[in-house]
Amino acid sequence: MTELLRRGRASLAFSFFAQGAAFALLVTRIPAIQDRYGVSDALLPAFLAAVPVLAGAGSVATEQLVKRLPASALLRWSQPVVLLALVGVGAGDTMLQLAVSLAVFGLSVGVLDASMNMLGVSLQRAYGRSIMLSFHAAYSLGGIVGASFAWAGAHWHLALWVSYLPVVVVLVPAVLVGSRWYVDGDAEPVTEKGSEAGVKGDGVVFKLLLPLCLVMTFAYIGDSTVSNWSAKYLQDVLGSSEQLATVPYNVYMVTTLVGRAIGDFGVRRFGAAAVVRLGALVAAVGFAVVAGAPGAWVGMGGFTLVGLGLCVLVPQTFAAAGRLFPGASDAAIARLNVFNYVGFLVGSPLVGALGDAWSYRGAMVVPMVLVLVTLVYARSFAAQPDRYGGGHERPRTPYVGRGSNGL
Repeated sequence: MTELLRRGRASLAFSFFAQGAAFALLVTRIPAIQDRYGVSDALLPAFLAAVPVLAGAGSVATEQLVKRLPASALLRWSQPVVLLALVGVGAGDTMLQLAVSLAVFGLSVGVLDASMNMLGVSLQRAYGRSIMLSFHAAYSLGGIVGASFAWAGAHWHLALWVSYLPVVVVLVPAVLVGSRWYVDGDAEPVTEKGSEAGVKGDGVVFKLLLPLCLVMTFAYIGDSTVSNWSAKYLQDVLGSSEQLATVPYNVYMVTTLVGRAIGDFGVRRFGAAAVVRLGALVAAVGFAVVAGAPGAWVGMGGFTLVGLGLCVLVPQTFAAAGRLFPGASDAAIARLNVFNYVGFLVGSPLVGALGDAWSYRGAMVVPMVLVLVTLVYARSFAAQPDRYGGGHERPRTPYVGRGSNGL
């Protein structure tokens, strides 16, 4: 069983890695996509907004699909679709082809994100200790690799499909082979306390899930602020060169990788609530440094702190949902995952509007305040007491069935 869990963990980590690479390849080549299809500046936001909206719909659909199919099966087949849709984005010629490819990408990525985190929470329960951050560290590593390939494609002026195809040709068979070792978990018996507090009707009381939904939203508002505005902020507000302005996001991705790689040790030593509190404080200090930075290098230091702080919030939010609803964790994660896309949709336009109407320095205060609000909800991340005693998770018994070795 230990070997089974190790294989399951490795295969799922590779799935996170592949998704990080695919998403980075898409978002870092948006200007090239716009040029290829002749998408106007006025129409581009509609295309970009459609992806997270459809991803949210895919996540909602996953809540129903997982009642009939194991999460491993949904992940096994949604991930190749995401990768092939990426090639479709790069290989099309008409606006209709772009719209269809992005729609397929958005819907399938919602299923992928939800099912991937369902399996992560399930494996963490089986391990009986925190491993969720390690999966998201693999996602960050994939993002760095994907962004590097995107940079190479742009540097050598390669066609989009030429940049995307080699990565997809490697990743599609790799994720299909790796999916043989996905591990689904038997449902944890709902404790007496869990039955009263977390389960009602279809299994999830949204009032109890709401604090985690807010934390997820605030975290992605902060993340989208860095992703979409760090380069512009350094260049236009802090007076950096165009070349230096590209550095903060890369540094941000590296710091999320480092923070997530070591974060599980902190959770095991001090508990999830303490790690979330520390992460929120570090991220808030980072945004404060960015807002008051006298120059580009100090601003870059602020974005580095933001990455170190924010990186622990999202993985721990998924893990907390699994603990809060032990008998309905898949449904809770599917609903929680929707707020990933809500934060992504709200964050960038909010900062842009405030920056235009007021100042970009002032706009940076908004994600700082929202991240600080996370401290109010940190108690939702504490381990839930259960009938096994001690407030610790009881390892979940994994099984190898339809979702692990084939349909």
